Amino acid sequence: MNFDEAVKEKLADVQSRLRAAGAAGRFSLPENLHLTLVFLGETSPHKVPAVRQAMDRTHITPLDLTFDHVGSFRREGGDIWWIGLSPHPELLRIQRELSGHLSDAGFPLESRGFTPHLTLARQVVLKQHADRAALLPSPIGARADKISLMLSERPGGRLTYTELYAKGGA
Repeated sequence: MNFDEAVKEKLADVQSRLRAAGAAGRFSLPENLHLTLVFLGETSPHKVPAVRQAMDRTHITPLDLTFDHVGSFRREGGDIWWIGLSPHPELLRIQRELSGHLSDAGFPLESRGFTPHLTLARQVVLKQHADRAALLPSPIGARADKISLMLSERPGGRLTYTELYAKGGA
């Protein structure tokens, strides 16, 4: 799920506070900030119609989401820092439904459970302890009304996401 520029600016502010706390790492570009519902990995272009069909079969409703906590996944070589969402049953339903349609179409899916989050930075090393509450002084509200199939590329070494298809929206 992609978010409007106002939400991305607020998310970029969280990244700025993380940097100010002494974090060094690979920070997601503000224009790339998104919520992944299902990670497909490298997928052949001839499979795109099957992904579109799975998306079309998924019932999408507009969602009012709230980013309300910051966390990290410990990794050797630097942690992944993320911002998480408050529980939202309808978001979980959309994710499960889409996953089911993709699985039925033969796509191999990750076996780990879905933890709704948006990646702020990878390979993060902190010089000092970061106060997670100070990174997000107040929750960030975000409206989501569509799901998107995103193409991930690295032209010139810069990670870029391009929307190939969207379901929902006005």
